[in-house]
Amino acid sequence: MGDALSYLLAGITSLTWQSVVMLAVGLLLVWLAVKKEYEPLLLLPIGAGAILANIPSSPLVGEGGMLTTLYDMGVSNELFPLLIFVGIGAMTDFGPLLENPKMVLLGAAGQFGIFLTLILALVLGFTQPQAASIGIIGAIDGPTSIYVSNKLAPELLAPITVAAYSYMSLVPIIMPPIMRALTTPAERAIKMPYTSREISQRTRILFPIIVTLVVGVLVPFATPLIGMLMLGNLMRESKVVERLTGAASNELTNIVTLFLGLAIGSTMVGEKFLNVATLLILALGLVAFCLDTVMGVLFGKLMNVFSGGKFNPLIGAAGISAFPMAARVVQREAQREHFDNFLLMHAMGANAAGQIASVVAGGVLLALMGAA
Repeated sequence: MGDALSYLLAGITSLTWQSVVMLAVGLLLVWLAVKKEYEPLLLLPIGAGAILANIPSSPLVGEGGMLTTLYDMGVSNELFPLLIFVGIGAMTDFGPLLENPKMVLLGAAGQFGIFLTLILALVLGFTQPQAASIGIIGAIDGPTSIYVSNKLAPELLAPITVAAYSYMSLVPIIMPPIMRALTTPAERAIKMPYTSREISQRTRILFPIIVTLVVGVLVPFATPLIGMLMLGNLMRESKVVERLTGAASNELTNIVTLFLGLAIGSTMVGEKFLNVATLLILALGLVAFCLDTVMGVLFGKLMNVFSGGKFNPLIGAAGISAFPMAARVVQREAQREHFDNFLLMHAMGANAAGQIASVVAGGVLLALMGAA
């Protein structure tokens, strides 16, 4: 009878303060997803995974557990992030970038914060692979953050992933104050008429092929990421595999997102997650995000100078990879200064460039760190 009672109460007697805290964190993530609608597709399953993993003696984690199996089959081998990139590519229209190729400069500028944060992380005592993994948070690109950190510092995967997706959901809150602080009302009110020019289907088809070949040759470590992103886009633009495009954009992306969120959440075990390093990673991830936004806006101001005052520097903030959220924030801030200022398509071009640039930045970091 005594043994039976001990088994019955095993969950209660095994509770630790760390597991209680992480249960609260999981509930907070679920609340943010449901109540605030902050990146709900990822935060809800991540929060649910954290709750399930921190229930004492849960059979869902550990050898043979469902959550551990999901992690082994899709995160430890980078399968899930790559499949998500196929879906992202299938949903992304690179037309605004093809219509205004100079926006690629803003996409590149929006990645400088990654490398500045890497240096700061090294100063704080993180190893080079760990510092590189922390810096990539600034791209605000969840799949790239997962891919790079799992290659370089898998022990930091949970806090890095949570930081990347949390800050992605907070783009409308974090970016505007930085944009306003670095620009004047006159700069924010600059109108840029959008002249759409027809991009042929041939160009749209050649674009993903050429990007894959160029990036693959120059930055081989980025080939898996850029290859899957451009594969999805090639399916979209070819117009001959609508069923595959639809499946990649919907069913595949939705299923993999659910599995990825649960697997990542299951790594947020209190005893491993609650430490000083986690807090530093969250802080450094925020620094990386802010620095990327700062560098993008500053480069936008430089382009404004070279254009003779005709380029709105707000567009530079869209050079990060939070597609298309960052572009929408740029549009909203422009309209705060003048209600009929329409910058969305310009910002979409910079945002699409940032999507590609973040992948390239991840490949550069992997090459610099000598990833296998």
